[in-house]
Amino acid sequence: MRLNDLQPKHGTTHRRKRLGCGESSGKGKTSGKGHKGQKSRSGASIRPGFEGGQMPLARRLPKKGFTNGRHKEVYAIVNVSDLETFFEADASVDEASLRAVGLVKGTQTGVKILGDGELSKKLKVQADKISATAREKIEKAGGEIVAA
Repeated sequence: MRLNDLQPKHGTTHRRKRLGCGESSGKGKTSGKGHKGQKSRSGASIRPGFEGGQMPLARRLPKKGFTNGRHKEVYAIVNVSDLETFFEADASVDEASLRAVGLVKGTQTGVKILGDGELSKKLKVQADKISATAREKIEKAGGEIVAA
């Protein structure tokens, strides 16, 4: 078998619709575009939501509500099980070290440590927020929490 012998499976391809090939073809004369008007012209495209000059629905409806997206604080989530996996005993854990091992990426307000998983290593943890269970597990393993 050679590359020039390859063909698509039977029934998976369709013939191109040939427009403007005579009246009897069924797609002759206006080629399925009707008579005159903006959409019959070549290169015609109307952007989504355009209503022919009428005030669009999106602008007719009143603006309502409030969005806090620009001011929202988004914290990178790191679990205790991740600290167990990525850090050696007696290591210092802060945002820079978490970024270095790839646990924190992108732009966030800060780091929050959650208590999912187990921790057996003594670590010195510095984070913006720490859940109660995470605090308990870190202190139980002999580690300490430094205020951020």
